[in-house]
Amino acid sequence: MKITAALLGQSGGHALPYAESAPIALTDLDLDPPRDGELLIRIDAAGLCHSDLSVVNGDRVRPMPMALGHEATGILVATGSTDDADFTVGDRVILAFLPSCGECARCKADEPYMCSAGAAANGEGRLLLGGRRLHDGGCDVHHHLGVSAFATHAVVDRRSAVKVDRDLPPEIAALFGCAVLTGAGAVFNSAALKAGESALIYGLGGVGLSALLAARASGATPLVAIDPSAEKRAIATDLGAVALAPDEASAALPGLFPDGGPDVVIETVGKAAVLAAAYAAARRGGRIVTVGLPNAAERLDLQALSLVAEGKTLIGSYMGSAIPSRDIPRYIALWKAGLMPVERLLTSVHRLDEINTLLDTLARGEAIRQIMVP
Repeated sequence: MKITAALLGQSGGHALPYAESAPIALTDLDLDPPRDGELLIRIDAAGLCHSDLSVVNGDRVRPMPMALGHEATGILVATGSTDDADFTVGDRVILAFLPSCGECARCKADEPYMCSAGAAANGEGRLLLGGRRLHDGGCDVHHHLGVSAFATHAVVDRRSAVKVDRDLPPEIAALFGCAVLTGAGAVFNSAALKAGESALIYGLGGVGLSALLAARASGATPLVAIDPSAEKRAIATDLGAVALAPDEASAALPGLFPDGGPDVVIETVGKAAVLAAAYAAARRGGRIVTVGLPNAAERLDLQALSLVAEGKTLIGSYMGSAIPSRDIPRYIALWKAGLMPVERLLTSVHRLDEINTLLDTLARGEAIRQIMVP
């Protein structure tokens, strides 16, 4: 079938502003039907994430050309299997950006977020079952994280989809596929934050604000966030956190955490220097969780002795150490109960053809989550 998708032909080397250099072009592509074990989804809404921007600016090397987009929701149009008992045409699904094979050692250990087969497929820009379903004039187009959601339709592995209530607003449902799954998962799963523990969040983008919502729901006290944006700090303050600009942190943190630092620090910025600051800020015996994705050339410089002498734990958290089929419904339930107001992540809703301008807004740090509709 013919679809329209946001196609990136080259990673890196694009001049700013992107609204003028236009690295992404809406392109008519051919989409193959789903194979056995795959689903055809009509995309209703997709969020623009820093992981998308990092492919455009070259921080994350991916095979080109690539149809971008990985945080989305849509309606199931067709299945590749005639006897799929888990999905029915018309279901609303939220798409997760790492399919799990269910067979590797990590999947069998209930760590599907570390699935080696899923990671290999994502790195090669193909689907889990092999190959690519997108084509441009006979040439293959690579899939972004098994989803390629900046499009009218997508074919995904069935293990990339989580069925949810049909009446969820699409612009809210999309947020659970990456921002909430990653940020809230970093708190609930990776850090295992307990009520009464203190928490510090670096960065208030979609993932960082999701981490703040989860820490708030977990009963963190005190709860502190650091971000250069006054607008984002105002949202954090409204949600009950103490919000600081980066240049205020060194003077303010000792008074906010008299025990020598927070119990838990969540780093979402994706810069090695920020991760080093997050590590330094944690108390003796504290837990530092990083979900940011820095440029692969960056290196982290830590005093090796401190890991033992200070008993700190540095935790890498991919996709919030989440099991999407378990965690997405849990987080939706918290939102419905008013305990995690995920709608505060939503900056604005736009047409897909505005994507290059929206990339500029994201690059300037002026948005939390911009949602696009085909």
